[in-house]
Amino acid sequence: MLPLFDSPINWTVSQLTAYLQQLIAEDETLHDLWVLGEVSNATQATSGHFYFTLKDASASLRCVMWRQNVAYQLFLPKNGDLVIAHGYLDIYPPNGAYQLYADNLISVGAGILYQEFLQRKAKLEKEGLFDADRKKPIPAFPHQIGIVTSLKAAALQDILNTLRRRFPLAEVIIAPAAVQGEEAVPTLISALKFLDQTIKPDVILLARGGGSMEDLWAFNDENLVRTIAALETPIVTGIGHETDFTLADFASDLRAPTPTAAAEMVTPNLADLQANLQTLSQRLQSAALSRVSFQRARLSQLAHRLSISSPLNQLNVAQQRLDELTRRLELHVNRILQQQRSKLDLYAHRLESLNPSSILQRGYAILTKADGEILRSVHQVRIGESIQARLTDGLLNSRVEAISGDR
Repeated sequence: MLPLFDSPINWTVSQLTAYLQQLIAEDETLHDLWVLGEVSNATQATSGHFYFTLKDASASLRCVMWRQNVAYQLFLPKNGDLVIAHGYLDIYPPNGAYQLYADNLISVGAGILYQEFLQRKAKLEKEGLFDADRKKPIPAFPHQIGIVTSLKAAALQDILNTLRRRFPLAEVIIAPAAVQGEEAVPTLISALKFLDQTIKPDVILLARGGGSMEDLWAFNDENLVRTIAALETPIVTGIGHETDFTLADFASDLRAPTPTAAAEMVTPNLADLQANLQTLSQRLQSAALSRVSFQRARLSQLAHRLSISSPLNQLNVAQQRLDELTRRLELHVNRILQQQRSKLDLYAHRLESLNPSSILQRGYAILTKADGEILRSVHQVRIGESIQARLTDGLLNSRVEAISGDR
């Protein structure tokens, strides 16, 4: 039930929890924590996740480590162990409790080394030895690969197998060095300088298998870090497991989570190269065929244009035009002749109709006097005068016996 007095509601539980999560997410300090405490309530679930509580005399902190991080953990603490846990802080919404999400656990015996590790890291980082802008690019296709590690290390065989499988074309040069103990630092420095100054490979691998912080301590040596930073040759480190970080990793041009991963990072995959080469070959062939087809079409077009513009073609076109004009002229002349022939026939018919011979053939006669004057009227003759009658087939001589008509 709501209270009787006014009390405005600003938040739901979920909204408040989300707000607190946002505040924690925006605090950079809470993203990278190292927490010292005594372990209690330690238990590993069937899922593989490890749950525990860190406590001291005044407070306690719930913690969880996911199974993917547990897999790389060299040890899991027991209740009562004093450990240093690394991780980030966040809120678990179902119960509203904040907890540490740990990714690394270190026994308290290694705590002094971690303090020294952090001090050295801060000093070298301030000097710029870890700056991103000084990192050198790793060549995509190294012809020569230098390796610095122990000849007895199992990691060496893993690296060689990986290089042989992925990129057998590369030449591999091994500069052996101790990776643990008092001899580690001077032999590592000597091996790196030998490769960098004498052999001058395309890339150097600095590798070591997993171990405790004490086992990896040589790779946190300040002189070794400065040597790595001063190398002219690009260097890739593969030291320990994925959760292990050394100062050598920060100084290198590229850090790999494992030695095998380092070998993979510096080499292309031969199978991928062959597939890419086949793809490029097909694209090249397709492009070449397309280009040839285009050029053929272009050549055909140009040849057609050339043939159209050639003198012979112009002559042929002119000849065709002449033939066409000749045919038109012939048609025109024939039409005129036909018209004139028709007119001539008409005139001939008319002329024929006016021909005296034609009249005579119809039974008429032409009368003339003795002197040849054609008689057109009875007034031209007298009785007893001689006249001639021209018929179609001859002449008749006669005499006028009588005259009738209007005199």
